[in-house]
Order: sequence, then C-alpha cells, then structure tokens
Amino acid sequence: MCVRNQSNHFFILLIFAVRNTQGVLTMMTKIKLLMLIIFYLIISTSAHAAGGIALGATRIIYPADAKQTAVWIRNSHTNERFLVNSWIENSSGVKEKSFIITPPLFVSEPKSENTLRIIYTGPPLAADRESLFWMNVKTIPSVDKNALNGRNVLQLAILSRMKLFLRPIQLQELPAEAPDTLKFSRSGNYINVHNPSPFYVTLVNLQVGSQKLGNAMAAPRVNSQIPLPSGVQGKLKFQTVNDYGSVTPVREVNLN
Repeated sequence: MCVRNQSNHFFILLIFAVRNTQGVLTMMTKIKLLMLIIFYLIISTSAHAAGGIALGATRIIYPADAKQTAVWIRNSHTNERFLVNSWIENSSGVKEKSFIITPPLFVSEPKSENTLRIIYTGPPLAADRESLFWMNVKTIPSVDKNALNGRNVLQLAILSRMKLFLRPIQLQELPAEAPDTLKFSRSGNYINVHNPSPFYVTLVNLQVGSQKLGNAMAAPRVNSQIPLPSGVQGKLKFQTVNDYGSVTPVREVNLN
C-alpha cells in the first residue's frame, strides 16, 4: 500500500511492508498498524527534516552550460543509518538515462552529510525555454535483524521528489519576473493560464473567492488550464515559488 502526501515543494511517498513468519495478521494487529501509519503521516514532513534525512534544496536549477550540479543530504540522527537511492525521471515519470547521479546508492551514516553530484550527458535540449525533470531520493532506515525474528515489523521508506529545471544560458529574461508575465482568463469551469516566459512557474495557495484550489505549474511558452468548480466567483489569488524555494507575496488578478 502506498500513501502520498503532497506539499508545495516536494512529495513524500510512504511505502510500508509487514513481515510475519506465520503469514497471518490479527485484526488487532491490523488496527495497530493502521494507527501507526496515520500517526506517521502526521509527523512525517517535520520528522523528515528535523530528525532524519534532510535535503539541501526543494528544487534544483541546472544551468545548461554547467558540467554538473550538486545537492547535499544530511543525516541528523544520532544512531540511525539509512540506505539512500537516487535517480532522475523526465516529466512523464520515466527514468531519465541522460543524467548520472553519483553516488546513486550509498549508506548515510549517523550525524553525517553527503553530496549527490548530478551530471547531464544527453543531447542539447530546447534553447528557448527550461526543461523539467524530477529528482527522486528514496531513504530506507536500517532494521535490526533481531526485530525480524518472528515479529511483525513495520518498515517505512520515504521518497522525496524535487523539481530539476535544466535552464538554457542564453535566456535574456529574469526568472523572478516570470510570474508578472502570466495572463489569466476564465473559460467555463477552467482557468486558462498563458505563460509567455521561458520559465516554469509553480503556483501555490490558489484561491478564487473563498474556494481554495490545488497547486499547479505553468509550463513555459504554452497555455495551461486549472480546473475550477462550477459556480465559483471572485478574484484569483495565488503565490509562486522562486528559485530558492521561497514563497513569494500574494498576487491578485481579475478573471475575465
């Protein structure tokens, strides 16, 4: 079973497995496991950064002329080791072979910091706009072998996904100005978003009137649509996320 919790900047995926030598779980055991999972969902986001594995960024900007870029991973636990597996996917969720991550698999020791180096080895991409990829970092805590001896063991792995933007060097526009170029209009039960800039723009805390909407991302130089519940009226309010992962001030526009 998988449960996914979405934040503004990255995704957390919970994967759990129960091992039992008899292959049978009592109803009470199932209830306890369910309670543990719900509890972990509540604390997972803060625990991931404060008491476990923390990533050095919520998004990665890769200049097209750079030989490589890097992101650090810190293990703040005092006595727990983690197996860390990293890879990159394209915007369709398919593993991207044009990137090399070193090391792709390693053990993070307690109170340590490691660096993941990312190298693009593929052909030149679009020169007039950014290209989007996803970096995946899966962390699996170590398990005491004695705990597996005839007992039910809940194993949790956390998969963090962050956006990786490969940015052409010849772009004249500034990424911080991209949100100001967005054009919004309403068409039935959709909000049309025209992004004339060469940059991806992440839209968060979207709200029309009193109706809150899900987060969205406007791709460069194309039109996108955001679903809108019927009957909702009012101005559109939103914020964006900049290159440093910070949320910008609230913007407000009329929907014509």
